[in-house]
Amino acid sequence: MSLEVEWCYHAYIILRGGGVTLAIDPHDGGSLGLPTCKIEADYILVTHDHFDHNAVEMARGPRTRVYKWRLGSFQAGPFKVKGLKVYHDKAGGRLRGWVAAYLLEYEGLKLAHLGDLGHLLKTEDYPDLEGVDVMFIPVGGVYTITAAEAWAVVEELKPRIVVPIHYWLPGSPLPLDPLDRFLNVARAGRRPVEGRSFRLTRQDLPGKTTIYYFTASPKGSI
Repeated sequence: MSLEVEWCYHAYIILRGGGVTLAIDPHDGGSLGLPTCKIEADYILVTHDHFDHNAVEMARGPRTRVYKWRLGSFQAGPFKVKGLKVYHDKAGGRLRGWVAAYLLEYEGLKLAHLGDLGHLLKTEDYPDLEGVDVMFIPVGGVYTITAAEAWAVVEELKPRIVVPIHYWLPGSPLPLDPLDRFLNVARAGRRPVEGRSFRLTRQDLPGKTTIYYFTASPKGSI
């Protein structure tokens, strides 16, 4: 059974599998100068309570279950989820607080959404994240790790697929670095994804770390 991965710009990821829709870090679009995805998700995961990650009203329906800053293991329909505590800065959270990075398992696939990660990760501190199949990682710097730091995290944890998120996009006033900054420092294969979504099974996983980046942009192709 395949998993559909959709990106709604910034850090907003939508996963669809087993008849269930799960949204991570929805934003309202307008406050970021971006479009949004108004959906009715079965589950919403919020990594932290900042305005560009916690607009649950954009994905909430009458039966939606919302998990904010949730640590530890829990079930979200067919998704097994584990919240891991990471920090929004390099000072142990003293500047911007902490973030719940989410590890998800579905049909033999392991995915990790790192939210607004602000520091380097070591395998010995986060063994659950080593070798995940898909890693959604912020690369825009300023509020998160920089492009070079994001690549250092990738080299350390060795995911099969890297999906960069949380970078500057045309029309957005956020002072983030563009995607090119990460692509220029990353030493891995590339797979541009047309539009904003792709489907995945375990059989589709690349043998080596590969960067999947979306070509969709609010103002045309990236």
